[in-house]
Amino acid sequence: MGSEKYHNSKKLMITADGGGSNGSRRRLWKTELQKFADETGLEITVCHLPPGTSKWNKIEHRLFSQITMNWKGKPLESYEIIVNLISSTKTRKGLKVKAVLDENFYKKGIKVTDAELKKVNLKKHEFHGEWNYTISKTVE
Repeated sequence: MGSEKYHNSKKLMITADGGGSNGSRRRLWKTELQKFADETGLEITVCHLPPGTSKWNKIEHRLFSQITMNWKGKPLESYEIIVNLISSTKTRKGLKVKAVLDENFYKKGIKVTDAELKKVNLKKHEFHGEWNYTISKTVE
């Protein structure tokens, strides 16, 4: 969505929770980010919130609270209802939420080997490199 507005960007920064599928120790997360960096040429910096601190995640407080208030106890009976409720979320300060249903199939149980992980062009940051790192395009 941001490529039209920021078409000259060479860097992307992602803030992510410490757990789940995009956790700081997830091998697949890092190898897929490497693919994205290679496809786009973007330098991708990731800063994970420390484990157990999702309460600091501003998105959870600013976005999810607005979405929840928009639901107002409506039964979430279908994906269509959920996506429409999320998409209709707006605030007086100008927040407009976009949502689409991802109908792609994702294979479960993908294992990333040590050799595959070593191919990730990952540079750990000096401060908590296990949570903060930059992935750059693969050097050939």
